This record gives sequence, structure tokens and C-alpha cells, in this order.
Amino acid sequence: MTSQQKDTLFILVKSLSKSEKRQFKLYVNRLGVNADAKFLALFNLLDKMHDYKEAEILKSGIVKKQQLSNLKAHLYKQILVSLRLNPVNQNIRLQIREQLDFATILYHKGLYKQSLKILDKAKSVAIENQEKVVAYEIVELEKVIETQYITRSISGRADELAIQAKELSMQNVLTSKLSNLSLQLYGIMLKFGYVKSDEEYIWVTEYYEAHLPKFKFSDLDFREKLWLYKAQLWYSFLIQDFLSCYKYSLKWVELFYENEQMIYLNPVFFLKGNNYLFESMFYVKNRTGFEEALKKMEDTIANEKFPKNDNLDVLIFLYTYNSKLNLHFLDGTFEDAFPLENEILDGIKEYNDKIDEHHIMVFYYKLACMHFGAGDNKKCISYLKKIINNKNLTMREDLMCFARVLSLVAHYEAGMDYHLEVQLKSTYKFLLKMDDLHEVQKEMIKFLRNLGEIYPHELKDEFKKLHKTLKKYEDHPYEKRAFLYLDIISWLESNIENRPVGQIIREKAKSLIR
Repeated sequence: MTSQQKDTLFILVKSLSKSEKRQFKLYVNRLGVNADAKFLALFNLLDKMHDYKEAEILKSGIVKKQQLSNLKAHLYKQILVSLRLNPVNQNIRLQIREQLDFATILYHKGLYKQSLKILDKAKSVAIENQEKVVAYEIVELEKVIETQYITRSISGRADELAIQAKELSMQNVLTSKLSNLSLQLYGIMLKFGYVKSDEEYIWVTEYYEAHLPKFKFSDLDFREKLWLYKAQLWYSFLIQDFLSCYKYSLKWVELFYENEQMIYLNPVFFLKGNNYLFESMFYVKNRTGFEEALKKMEDTIANEKFPKNDNLDVLIFLYTYNSKLNLHFLDGTFEDAFPLENEILDGIKEYNDKIDEHHIMVFYYKLACMHFGAGDNKKCISYLKKIINNKNLTMREDLMCFARVLSLVAHYEAGMDYHLEVQLKSTYKFLLKMDDLHEVQKEMIKFLRNLGEIYPHELKDEFKKLHKTLKKYEDHPYEKRAFLYLDIISWLESNIENRPVGQIIREKAKSLIR
């Protein structure tokens, strides 16, 4: 039996808003003959279901088992057609495509002049809105029509179209090369993670420089600049140059604010650019700029011109709450972040079928860090268990690794000695499978492993020794990122000085944050 999670039609039906369901029924009933259509009956039945049950569909008598697959496919298509006609889903990109479709229909009917008129208007709109791929398609169709119907309305029409096609082709090739580079760098990040040695640094740099196409910056339009900044940003992330991450993510976001209409045409790229900007500001501890940028993004989203759809709602939820937590982590105000907890858990529940597990686990890790900073180690451990027990988290081993290290620290702080020993064995088994263990993690494991052999009166000296060992890695080009996951230095200082870790972090924040 198909499960709710795997049945795409059921998920699509359940994703529809009340207005979208109403429009679908109006769309289906636009002709009286559809009033009793089987696919409408199937739609109504799926709409009433809480969970997908194929047996219930067959029992209803709407369709036989051998016809069900075809009926579901037809219903799926009809829902998409209805959604496409919904004014909420209309944007410049769809409108240009629609005009191209109309022009193609007119061309096939032999109405060349009418087709060319529509194409010329659509092309102007496409170029104005940086939709150069479809603009190139339009020019190619214009060329086809001109070979069959000589308008003679513009002298040198053939030369004009040839030049335009060449320019658009060159711009699209450059955009494609830059977007390919950005995607390839992102793929390297997912496969290998951040550079961990001089050899890896040299390899990534040579790869980046070899694949970066030649161009004049003055010749770049919005689309080319956007992909250039994305490629530069991913390269900066890979080599852990967080100041450059801040520089290029800021350029990315400012590019949108300088071209306001692009915010509403490309809202996903706008939101992602802001997310990387917030992340970069967190890394370089730019507290003031962080708060201002977040406020500016929230004001833009609140503008009635900003598109509204499920995908954007999910991204706004992810990026906004992740950033709000990071603001509290910068300040060390962990208790003040508590009101966000229920809002985040409610959001995870609401968007459960639209958020991948990785993002959910990142939220759990941040909530664990929040409770650890506030001194509630047992609550911290409960969130970390959700990550450690997740067997489906195949990517981001670094997240899994730091979750386990933080769990060891939290078990120690909570005085759960028996559990600590069990955790140590489990963590060792996991770490043996990892090839890219940080020196910081190795030192932490070594320290925690020897805790049982240290007398209570020697403990403070051992904390001081570990503090001295780890301090040298704080500004290390390949080790410093470990401290972004877990502020081990502050935890050690809190144990040495017998003060809460949150208090230590707040004091540091006053001197470090810009």
C-alpha cells in the first residue's frame, strides 16, 4: 500500500489552500459534463482523507484497481493546470512563457504577422526582466518565421536578429558556466566538506580558478553577477574565509535591493542570499549589521508585492528562526531565546512534509545548544538524542559528530556518569568511521575518556591544560570552524572559574561583537 509520505497526488491535494480547492472545482465545472467526472470524485475523496488509504478509494467504487493509476495521473495534471491559471501563481516568467505559447499557436495557423507582434513584445519583457534563456528561444522562433514570411517592415531584419541571437547566446553561455561552477563547488562542499589541509586548499583554489570563465565585470548584467557572487561565496565557504563570505553574500543581497523588481521575480534567490549573509555575519560576529539586515529582509517580505506560496513560507520559516537563534548565540542570551522554542517546534510540525531532515536536525542541534548555554543539560541531551538516533542522516557527518561531542559534555555536566561511559563507547565507534576528525574533537574525546582517572582536586588543572591545548586552534585556518558548532573554550573557562557558561559568553560578546 502506498504511504501518505510517498503518494505524490495525496500530498499535492493536501497542500492546496481553501481558495485553490475552490478554484479547482470551478475550473473542473466550467463545462457541465465534468460535474460527475471520476477525477473530481477522487479529488473530493482524497480531500476528506486524513491518511492515504488505497483500499478506501477502491471500496468507494469510483474507479477499478487497474484504472486507478491513470485516473490519479489525470487528476494530478488537472490540479497543476488549475494552479497555473491561479492569479496567485502568475508572474512575469509564466506570462512570457504564455505569450511564447500563444505566438507558437499563431505561427502554426499561418498568422505570421500576429505571431511576430506578440513575440516582439514578449522579447522586450524577457530582456527587461533578465529572462535571457526564454528571450533566446523567442529570437530563434522569430528567425524561423522570418524565413517563411518576409515582413520588410524593418530593413536589415535578418542582421538584427542574428546579432541579437549571438549576444543572448554569449550571455547565456557565461551564465551557464558561472552557474555550473557554483553548483560544482556546492557539490564539493557536500561530498568533502570544508578544506582541512594546505593540499586541499590548493586543490580547491586551482579548481575554482580553472573553471572561472573569463569576463569583463562591466559587461555583466544582473543574472551573470548573481551567479558570479554565488560561485565566489561557495569558494569562500570551502576555504573557510568567512570575511570573504560576508563580502560576497552582501554583494548578492545588495544586487537585489539595487534591482527591486528582481526580488519579486526571484524571491528564492533573494531569501537564500540573505540567509548566507546572516550566516556570514554570525561567523564574523557582526551583531549590528546582522540585526539590521534581518529587519530589512522582514520588511521586504511584509511588502504586499512579495510573492506568497508554500515554498517561500518554508524558506522564510527556516531562515528567519535560524537567524534569530544565532542572534541570541552571539549575545549569549540563551534564556531570552526560550520563547522561540515552541514557535520552531510548531513550524517543524506544520512544514514537516516540506522540510528535509537535515534542516530539522540543525534546528534540534541549535535548540540543544540553547539549553546547554542556559544550563539545562538534560533538555540539551533530549534534543541531541533526536540527532544521534537518526539513522537517515547520511549527509553532514560534522553535525552528527558535534552532536555526539556536545552530548558527552552535557552528560558530564549533568553528573550522568553511567550514561557518560555508554556515550563514550558509542561515540568512539562513530568517530572511527570518520576520516576528517578535527584536532579539537580528538582532544575533547581524549580528555573526556580520561575523566574517570582524574581525582577531583586535579580536575581544575586538567581543565586548564585542555584550555591551553585548544586555545592554539581558535584561529587555526582549518580548525577554527569547530568552535562555531560548540564553544568549548567558553565551557572550559566556566569550569575553571566556576561561573555559568552563558555568563562567560555574554562577557566575551561585549568585547568581540561589532
